[in-house]
Amino acid sequence: MHTIVCYTLQQNLTMVMLGKRCTMISEKMSGLVKNSSVIRAMFEEGKRLAGIYGAENVYDFSLGNPSVEPPIEIKDALLAVIKEEKPNLVHGYMNNSGYEDVREKISESINHNFGTSFHSDNIIMTVGAAGGLNVILKTILNPGDEVIVFAPFFGEYRNYVSNFDGQLVIISPNTIDFQPNLSEFEQKITRKTKAVIINTPNNPTGVIYSENTIMELANILNRKQKEYESTIYLIADEPYRELAYDGVEVPYLTKYYNNTIVGYSFSKSLSLPGERIGYLVIPKEVEDYENMIAAANVANRILGYVNAPSLMQRAVAKCLDSKVDLEIYNRNRELLYNSLVSYGYQCVKPQGAFYLFIKALEEDDKAFAEAAKKHNLLIVSGSAFGCPGYCRIAYCVDYAMIERALPAFQKVAKEYGL
Repeated sequence: MHTIVCYTLQQNLTMVMLGKRCTMISEKMSGLVKNSSVIRAMFEEGKRLAGIYGAENVYDFSLGNPSVEPPIEIKDALLAVIKEEKPNLVHGYMNNSGYEDVREKISESINHNFGTSFHSDNIIMTVGAAGGLNVILKTILNPGDEVIVFAPFFGEYRNYVSNFDGQLVIISPNTIDFQPNLSEFEQKITRKTKAVIINTPNNPTGVIYSENTIMELANILNRKQKEYESTIYLIADEPYRELAYDGVEVPYLTKYYNNTIVGYSFSKSLSLPGERIGYLVIPKEVEDYENMIAAANVANRILGYVNAPSLMQRAVAKCLDSKVDLEIYNRNRELLYNSLVSYGYQCVKPQGAFYLFIKALEEDDKAFAEAAKKHNLLIVSGSAFGCPGYCRIAYCVDYAMIERALPAFQKVAKEYGL
């Protein structure tokens, strides 16, 4: 018989006895493993069901993984960079902010599109929008600082804020039109409020926050900064900026509030989610700008990113005017929205991104998602986004799959008496 003794040296270690082996992970990570992404779990379930019923008979609307191919310019740019550039200008280290000429091109593109006046020193290239958000939260948060989000919101914000011992403060959803609930927002700002994250076009609703909403939000923040004699940063998470329909404009937030920081990703605009390339915009109007830029560069390095992928920096700089074919997503949107509404589902028509956020046909959205799964329909419960009673459908899929899935949606509706 063998005796195994494990000594826990720190409170944040947890002990797991597995036969003759003892492994220890932090308590924080233990909780994260237990509550791992519902979206990813549903995606994995889709692969399992496809193995049983055949991929053509499983309707996976779980993951926001673009089905539209990248513009041809991306392939051409990658080949051009590899063939034409000198190797040490493509594959080596550079400033933690990224290549200066790439950042200058990006700043010029933003200025052209939105009437701003940025330069290369306002841009930090990041490992996607997620990397950018972690960089800026690392830069500004002290333990216990509060970060406000508006439900429904991208669930990973919980983890990003927790990474740096911040406290997430959730504003209740406005389920009439899914514009932010600004009256509750104003009440929940405190002396501990350090940042507010907004995501427009929104994941999971597809709603674009109106200019009036943004102006009132900025007015509230300015009043609260003055009241508390503090700095509150507005962090704009913008991976879906270019995915807007029907001519609806997405306000550029730095024009409305000085302490705005923009996190951008090329994942959706160029269909490059796996390439992990994006950037932060930190305007000179931001409070303590010089220290903010310096700290964000250090955060980019010490979080382990070091710098954004060099090859992708060079490639996207050649494709700043390129976009995916938005009409493909729009066609999906029209078919799915019009069909579901005709079956009796309730949903605010999305103005952007590639998601529908439908009202569940029973109070328990998780149970409803399970009921849909019996028909091989994979959707994500709204509880994952801080909004129980709803479910998200990602329509960045093949049009033909939506057509095949519609009878299943109709059967679910009939089961609930619609």
